[in-house]
Amino acid sequence: MSAASDRPARPKRWASDMLASMHLSLLGLGCLLATLVSYGLSKRLYRRFGHWWLSPMVLTPGFLLALVVGFAIPLPTYFEYNHYLSLLLAPATIAFALPIYRERHLIRRYPLTLSLGVLTGLLAGLVSSWLLTRVIYLPPELSHSLLVRSVSTPFALEATREFGGVPDLTAVLVLMTGVLGMLLCGPVFRLAKISSPLAKGAALGASAHGVGAAKAAEYGREEGVVASLTMIFTGIAMVVGAPLFAYLLV
Repeated sequence: MSAASDRPARPKRWASDMLASMHLSLLGLGCLLATLVSYGLSKRLYRRFGHWWLSPMVLTPGFLLALVVGFAIPLPTYFEYNHYLSLLLAPATIAFALPIYRERHLIRRYPLTLSLGVLTGLLAGLVSSWLLTRVIYLPPELSHSLLVRSVSTPFALEATREFGGVPDLTAVLVLMTGVLGMLLCGPVFRLAKISSPLAKGAALGASAHGVGAAKAAEYGREEGVVASLTMIFTGIAMVVGAPLFAYLLV
C-alpha cells in the first residue's frame, strides 16, 4: 500500500522541482537584465550630470548589491547567466591590441614617459600593497589577492594565480582600487600641481586601470590615450613578472 501511495506523489514532486528550477532560471535571467539595464542607465546618467556617485563603477555595484541582499538572491542564481559577462574578459584583453596599434605614433613619441609610468605604477602598486599586508594582519587569501589590485581585471585575474590569490576577491579589490583612483585623482592632481596631460594619463592608467582610463578620457583625448596605453603595458608587465614578484613578495 505504501509503495502504491507513493506513486502519485512522485509526479507531483517532479513537477514541483521543475517549477522551482524554472523559477530560479527566470530569476537568473532577471538578474542579467538588471545588470545590463543598471549599467546602461548609470552610464547615461553619469554622462549627463557628471556626479561621481552616478558612475557605473559606483552606482551599478551598489544597486546590484542592494538587489541581491534585499531579495535574498543566492549568488549561484545571480551568476547563472551573468557569468557570460565574465567570459567577455578574454576577448576584451585581446582587443587591447587595437589601441596599441592605433596610437603607435604616441608610443614612439613618448617612450620614456610611458616606460616610467608603467614601471612606477607597477612597483608602487606592488610595494604599497605589500607594506599594507605587513602593517595590518590580513588573511593570506586577502593579502595575496591585494598585490595585483592596481592592474586591469583581465591581467589581475591571470597574475593572481601566481600569488595564490582568489580570483573573485581579486576582482572586487581591482574594482575598489579603480573607484578610489577615480575619486581621489582630482584632489591629488591639484595638491601636487600636476597639469601635464601625459602625467595625468600615465598616473591614472598605472594606478586605477580601466576606471582610471575612463576618468582620464574626461580630462582630454591625450590623457585618455596615454592612460589606456599605460594601463595595458602595466597589466602585461604584471602578468609577465608575476612569477618573480610572487617569489620576492609572497
